Amino acid sequence: MPNKTYRIAASVLSADFARLGPEIRDVSEAGADWIHFDVMDNHYVPNLTFGPMVCEAVRPYTNQPIDVHLMVEPVDELALKFIHAGANIITFHPEASKHVDRTLSLIRDSGCHAGLVFNPATPLDWLTYTCNKIDLVLLMSVNPGFGGQHFLQSTFQKIRDCRAILDAYAEKTDRHISIEVDGGVKAANIAEVAAAGANIFVAGSAIFEAKSKEGYKQVIDSFRERLGRIA
Repeated sequence: MPNKTYRIAASVLSADFARLGPEIRDVSEAGADWIHFDVMDNHYVPNLTFGPMVCEAVRPYTNQPIDVHLMVEPVDELALKFIHAGANIITFHPEASKHVDRTLSLIRDSGCHAGLVFNPATPLDWLTYTCNKIDLVLLMSVNPGFGGQHFLQSTFQKIRDCRAILDAYAEKTDRHISIEVDGGVKAANIAEVAAAGANIFVAGSAIFEAKSKEGYKQVIDSFRERLGRIA
């Protein structure tokens, strides 16, 4: 997943849960590259969303990768359940795992891409010891738990710092690790987020507020148009 391969991940946290399957089908056909699941357990974060049965139920509605962000504690058992339910990418918060290396190995050995998630106040130090087992880094540009929040401006420097770490690793190993950003991403800031070093962009309310497949396409196309301006 090289740095300049831009991907739009539609977060279903903002979709209409009463018609989640068709929503996922529509946003996939509208051009979303990934389908993003924000999994919350009302323990690690103060909200409760959905489990692996929902992932399994909607898997037939899209051929796009399902990108599962686990905001849960503990991690391992639910990670395996989501993999069996059809997930393609699993990311988790390192502080929520009892053994980060073991959790990463568990995910990768099950055939999934694996990644670590960093909250706004979580330092990037974990990357010193884990780059050999991750495919992406998810940087939260809001404090996790609820959709529709505003993008934290401090995220731009964190993206640049993370990109520098990952580029130095790539120079040594030729392994290119992606940066995904989640929270408050919209057409007005997506180019700046990309310029800082991210290449995967999670958007929920920015997409699903459009309320129709045609509207979703217009939003996603506007993202791509702005990304296309970056040299």
